[in-house]
Amino acid sequence: MNNIIEITDFLAPELDVYARLTENQLVNRECPENGLFIAESPKVIERALDDGYQPVSCLMEKKHIEGEGRGILDRIGGVPVFCAEFDVLTQLTGFKLTRGMLCAMKRKPLPSVREICENKSRIVILDKVMNPTNVGAIIRSAAALGMDAVLLTPGCSDPLYRRAARVSMGTVFQIDWTFLRDDSLDEIKALGFKTVAMALKDNSLSVGDPRLTAEKRLAVIMGTEGDGLSDGTISDCDYTVKIPMYHGVDSLNVAAASAVAFYQLAVRPDIV
Repeated sequence: MNNIIEITDFLAPELDVYARLTENQLVNRECPENGLFIAESPKVIERALDDGYQPVSCLMEKKHIEGEGRGILDRIGGVPVFCAEFDVLTQLTGFKLTRGMLCAMKRKPLPSVREICENKSRIVILDKVMNPTNVGAIIRSAAALGMDAVLLTPGCSDPLYRRAARVSMGTVFQIDWTFLRDDSLDEIKALGFKTVAMALKDNSLSVGDPRLTAEKRLAVIMGTEGDGLSDGTISDCDYTVKIPMYHGVDSLNVAAASAVAFYQLAVRPDIV
């Protein structure tokens, strides 16, 4: 039996978690065990539920109670479901992109790097990728194109930020990920990974070089938007790799480059 509560006023306190708390307030760094995130759209919410995340409340357009959101409501039981007419909900920034449904969910403790990397052959490391749209798009490509896990340095955007999770189409709940404690590659190397710096350097290997796909364990490192990887990070890596460019184009967006690299560097059945 669903606990459905109709909201008629945009300033109702029940909407605070969706409309007035910042992403950083939701994370609750002082008490991370009480941290929340907002899942947007039925597809993202379903994938979060599939991955064991616990809902706290839902917010949805009234007409979706017996429509697109019905299947989710059947799964969440007595969790409070706040509903409102469309003209009230459009006052929430970005609500038109949510396909009519939001869900506040509890965060889970993040696994350790060692736990994430166990039995993995291909991982991705994002180094200070700050744009949540890029983080979400890279995670979607990683999940779709044969990567096993994603690690993020402390300077990266959180994969559970609303935009990142939405752009990922919920794949943040389908591929393992966690944050590194710092920017060092020492822990990754100690786990037996060869490291690949994606950088436009003259002394680079092509992304299609067979030496790369022959490696049993490979960590593909993607740098921040604009500046890319630092010279120190590049020099610390076992390989420097670039995607060949044509027609005078100097680079790809980091999310587009990730898709090319992941497809080329994934372990394929005929290579294993």
